[in-house]
Amino acid sequence: MRLLLTETDAVVINVDKLTYAGNLDSLASVSESSRYCFARIDICDAQAITGILTKYRPDAVMHLAAESHVDRSIDGPAEFITTNVVGTYILLETARRYWEALPAPERSRFRFHHVSTDEVFGSLDSTGLFSEVSRYRPNSPYAASKAASDHLVRAWQHAYDLPVVLTNCSNNYGPYQFPEKLIPLVILNAIEGRALPIYGDGGQVRDWLYVEDHARALYTVLQHGVSGETYNVGGHNERTNLEVVEGICALLNELRPERPRGISRYSAVVTHVQDRPGHDRRYAIDASKIGVQLGWVPRESFESGLRRTVQWYLDNLAWCRRVQQGTYHRERLGLVSGGVG
Repeated sequence: MRLLLTETDAVVINVDKLTYAGNLDSLASVSESSRYCFARIDICDAQAITGILTKYRPDAVMHLAAESHVDRSIDGPAEFITTNVVGTYILLETARRYWEALPAPERSRFRFHHVSTDEVFGSLDSTGLFSEVSRYRPNSPYAASKAASDHLVRAWQHAYDLPVVLTNCSNNYGPYQFPEKLIPLVILNAIEGRALPIYGDGGQVRDWLYVEDHARALYTVLQHGVSGETYNVGGHNERTNLEVVEGICALLNELRPERPRGISRYSAVVTHVQDRPGHDRRYAIDASKIGVQLGWVPRESFESGLRRTVQWYLDNLAWCRRVQQGTYHRERLGLVSGGVG
């Protein structure tokens, strides 16, 4: 949203339930824009979603709403099924009815853009890349819920001709990320002298995508993507989790040399902990389709993006404190089996 409001002339209607990970502080820099509107709505509320579509008559719906933390999905999968599967169905149905009632010129412009993840493809071995035709093999409740939502979107395109585009992205990182995710969690734990948890041996590989690169890719697909097509979005930055943590520690040694008392170097508090159940070993994206067909390539290397990210968190510790004032205190999640309810 910040990119749309600062680099384009788009009008943005932000629909958000504001769960534990949502905070309006994240959009304070653009909240006064005349091209920005906010509505606190649950995507499972069909009547409220219909009202928003009727009121603002958008040319596109970009569906980014999701429960997204794998560990939380292991503890409690029900919310993931509700938001990611049922919520996607409701968005699709309300968007379809809205689109069908539009005059012909507006119907031709409309797009439903579904934003998904590479986790739907499961785990790779030491070679190979996920492509747009990779087999779906989700291995966590989160991944399964996103796989289900992808299939719903494709079904609505084929059954009802709803003009849709899909994107599957690799691991995002950057400013404003809620501190349950690896990179902000490690930054904040390190400067407080808390343990830096590494799941298992730390050899799990992820392809890291800087958030502003992802935002530009999404806008590119929304503007120029072909209806019915899927585009993989990756940062071309494969790193093991241990390499990521070591990179953060090295940057903190440089950018914040005044370490907590008793810690000679930030990496001294790296702690290997019990691995996540069913932890996928490797993800890696082949992003050649979006590059060749739509001309998108990431601007940030992992080194430049990680430096920008670490510096942003160091400069915005007040924001970090505010967004953590709820029930989450950077504790370990994902070891308790979830159940019905």
